[in-house]
Amino acid sequence: MNTGLSAVPPFSDDLYQDIVRFADGTPEPVQWFAAHFTEWSIVLLGLILVAAALPKLGTGPRNLALALAAPVTVVLAYGGSELLKIVVDEDRPCRAPVDLAIIAGRCPPAGDWSFPSNHSTIAGALAAAILLLSPRLAWYAIPLAVFAAFSRVFVGLHYPHDVLAGLLLGALVTTVGTPLLARPANELLRRRARPVKGGAPC
Repeated sequence: MNTGLSAVPPFSDDLYQDIVRFADGTPEPVQWFAAHFTEWSIVLLGLILVAAALPKLGTGPRNLALALAAPVTVVLAYGGSELLKIVVDEDRPCRAPVDLAIIAGRCPPAGDWSFPSNHSTIAGALAAAILLLSPRLAWYAIPLAVFAAFSRVFVGLHYPHDVLAGLLLGALVTTVGTPLLARPANELLRRRARPVKGGAPC
């Protein structure tokens, strides 16, 4: 029973059931891929973030600060999603009294809340971080993040509004937080790189 702050929107519940029924009718290789992609996608996004950050490391304090701040905001976005789960405590859709087979196989235990989707939050944060560091790589990262979020509904573990909220939360925290964290980091790196005046002669 959902004892949290929000009830499940009817449109989201209906859409969830439609997607899960469709997923149950797809060929077995598609189901196998979806069940694994839901985890692989986060790893792939993480690798793209590394590829976006590495070229920034030797190009001055400002770019280095951005490359260091972006992953921190991804962690902050994840922490924010965990806090929201505790506040909202929306039960997983696969625990609802509706006879639906889910690709994920088993539903997370009671207390592992649904809103927002952690996977989607991380995916949204990673995509936003990649966009800030390398707009070229964002052409790959953004669709991947969207598919990562959709896969959480497809395998039966989240409502559509869970993953949409997660994507938006992750993107917002990283888009706003990265420049805010990078500013003091940039100043600190500049001070460390500045030569010390009046030092002892060699």
